Amino acid sequence: MFPESNHHSSLVMLALLLVFAIIHSGGAALRVKAESFIGPRLWRLIFASLSIPLAVLLISYFLAHRYDGIRLWNLQGVPGMVPFIWCISAISFLFLYPATYNLLEIPALAKPQVKLYETGIIRVSRHPQAIGQILWCLAHGLWIGSSFMLVTSAGLIGHHLFAVWHGDRRLRAKFGEDFEKIKKNTSVIPFIAVLDGRQKLQLKEFIRPSQLGILLAVATFWWSHRFITLGTELFLSSKFSELFP
Repeated sequence: MFPESNHHSSLVMLALLLVFAIIHSGGAALRVKAESFIGPRLWRLIFASLSIPLAVLLISYFLAHRYDGIRLWNLQGVPGMVPFIWCISAISFLFLYPATYNLLEIPALAKPQVKLYETGIIRVSRHPQAIGQILWCLAHGLWIGSSFMLVTSAGLIGHHLFAVWHGDRRLRAKFGEDFEKIKKNTSVIPFIAVLDGRQKLQLKEFIRPSQLGILLAVATFWWSHRFITLGTELFLSSKFSELFP
C-alpha cells in the first residue's frame, strides 16, 4: 500500500498544486481588470472553466496516490480514530464552504461580486477557507500517514497561507477603510476575536440551508466514501496512469 519507489508522485502533486495556485490566485489578482474588460459573468465562467477541471484532476490524483511514499505513522487502528477523523473533516467543510458562500456565483447564474462580510463564520475566522483546508489536511494526514500526504498538506497549507495575505491585500485595495475596520474586528485564527470581545457569535447566522446542505453532504460522503475511492482508483488506473504513472 505504501510503495517506496513512488516518491515521484509527490513531485507531480507539488507541480499540480503550483499550477492550480498560479491559476487560482493569479485569476483572483486579475479579477478587477478582467471584469472591467469583459464583465464579471464572462470572467467568472473563464475562471471556473480553468479552475474546476484542475481541481478535479488534483482530487483524483490525490485519491490514486495518497498512500505513496514512506509510511510515517499508522493510527488507523487506534480506538475512536474513525469518528474523530470524520468530526474534524465535517468541521473543515463548515469552514471551507461557509454560509456567506454563494454557489450560484460559480456558474455566473448570479452576478459575481466581491463583498465584505462580518457575520456568520467570518466572526469565527476572517479566512474560513484557509482554516478549513488546514483542518482537512490535519484529519487526512493523521489517517493516511504517508510522505505523499505530508507533501500534499504542505503544498495546500502553503497556498492557503499565501491566500490569506493575498486576500487581505485585494480587499484592502478595493474597500480601503471599510476593510480595515473589519480586519480590526476579526481574526484569522478561529475564535480569537470572540474570546477577546471583538465579536459575539449569533446562532441565527449559522442556521441556514447552505450549512444544513454541507452537513448532509458530509453524511453522504461518509456513507459513499469507500465507493468513491474505489471508483476513482479504477478510473485513474486506466485513464490517468499514462499521463501521471
